[in-house]
Amino acid sequence: MALQCGIIGITNTGKTTIFNCISNTKGETNAFAFSATKSNIGLIQVPDPRLNELRKHQVTEKIVHTTVEIVDIPGLARGSNKGEGVGNKFLGDIRNTDALIHVLRCFDDESLPHIDGSVDPVRDMESVDFELQVKDMESVEKKLERLDKLVRAGDKDARHGIEVLKRYRDHIGNFNNARTLKVKEEDRKFVDDLFLLTMKPVMYVCNVDEKSASAGNSYVERVKEVLAGGDAEVIVIAGAVEAEIAELESPDDRLAFLQDAGLEEPGVDKMVRAAYRLLNLQTFFTVGPKEIRAWTIRKGMTAPQAAGVIHSDLERGFIRAEVMKYTDFIRFGTEHACKEAGRFFIEGKSYVVEDGDILHIRFNV
Repeated sequence: MALQCGIIGITNTGKTTIFNCISNTKGETNAFAFSATKSNIGLIQVPDPRLNELRKHQVTEKIVHTTVEIVDIPGLARGSNKGEGVGNKFLGDIRNTDALIHVLRCFDDESLPHIDGSVDPVRDMESVDFELQVKDMESVEKKLERLDKLVRAGDKDARHGIEVLKRYRDHIGNFNNARTLKVKEEDRKFVDDLFLLTMKPVMYVCNVDEKSASAGNSYVERVKEVLAGGDAEVIVIAGAVEAEIAELESPDDRLAFLQDAGLEEPGVDKMVRAAYRLLNLQTFFTVGPKEIRAWTIRKGMTAPQAAGVIHSDLERGFIRAEVMKYTDFIRFGTEHACKEAGRFFIEGKSYVVEDGDILHIRFNV
């Protein structure tokens, strides 16, 4: 679906280490500020244990996971909006993403110097927010100038647009992110075309050391205190531990390593699933002897739209969708058993697909 989640943060937070754990595209990692010169893009498999459960009830040749694009954007620093460090180029890369994963350094390491001389994840979070807010303020001011010309030409809608944009200008000017301003849905049209950086949904990843992998630490607690009351998700990951796990080929070795670290699953798996949710995505399945496949759709998509994700012909010639719920299929074991239990549904064009639906599309072209 070509939706992207960008990994952001200041330099030396462990962003690229975490990115390398989940990506088949390996970015460069080192201990020097501003050393990265480009963003890295990786197509990441979304871990979904439901696929293996489906395989227990349907013999198949292969399993195909759904994916999400993750972009590792080189570290930001104070003055990025003026070209300092990575500068405006990477602020532009952030603008092209649909959601953000903000990695915060929550570990001490003398061999990896902090750009500001000390570890303070709350300060780092505020520093990055400020850089994004400055760019958003520039965007709002430029549009206000354009709308002012339209008002002088007699455009009444532009007059209302100026009122809305002034609210955003004042809100951002008080060091707030655009996404936290409450406005009417119909008024969002005045800022939608600006692709404001602080309008994007965000989750926070606290990168900790090995001993804090399972329980976190005082840095993590500070982050959670500051973010309390908001809707942003906070995930704790030990990047160095995740890097070691990613190098292990044997599933048994990985399991043993996780158990030693006090973890049930790799933290990056939780992060990828959270990124998937952040992008407002969900999964439906197709199940058959050739393959069991997970497909990505936006929440709220109808059956014909979901069919179009498989192939445009299926949407164009859509007749109906035969639907089984994942939990029903696992409970009853076969399509025939679901039919016998009255848990096999025929749905038309208005059906809104739910997460975990198993679909078989009937079409004619």
